[in-house]
Amino acid sequence: MSLPTLPDAEAQCVALAELIRPKLQPDTMLVGIHSGGVWIARRLSELLGLPGEIGLIDVSFYRDDFGEKGLHPQVKPTSIPFEIEARHLILVDDVLYTGRTTRAAINELFDYGRPASVKLAVLADRGGRELPIYAEFCTWQVQLDESKELVLEPDASGRLQWRCVDHA
Repeated sequence: MSLPTLPDAEAQCVALAELIRPKLQPDTMLVGIHSGGVWIARRLSELLGLPGEIGLIDVSFYRDDFGEKGLHPQVKPTSIPFEIEARHLILVDDVLYTGRTTRAAINELFDYGRPASVKLAVLADRGGRELPIYAEFCTWQVQLDESKELVLEPDASGRLQWRCVDHA
């Protein structure tokens, strides 16, 4: 399988905001999954003109492979600076693959309360689902070999960009 042409991640954020805009509820809040999802959620909050802070979530302690992999060396704190109970949430991540990170994030969110709804927004969906999870908002469907990983990162100026890494 050849490497796909990597899209402009900043343009994807703009497109994602336009997909989300018509579905926003007055009390919708964004929660970004560390780290790529947090960067995207911040961009979306600016683009959508949302008031208040976004939520930040690190699923390290909620992963079902925590026992196998251990603690990620760069655990970030979870910060949910708003009430979750009965609120509409958009969970934001960079890549949806197996669905396990999303499941872990939802488990953690429910420790903070019971939201009215949780919708998922991602820049890239690479298929390969192991759980019945889908992204309601997505800008790029991509097929990659299992040995490849999509990495979203900011460049020196802070612009988001994609990189494809080979794990073989």
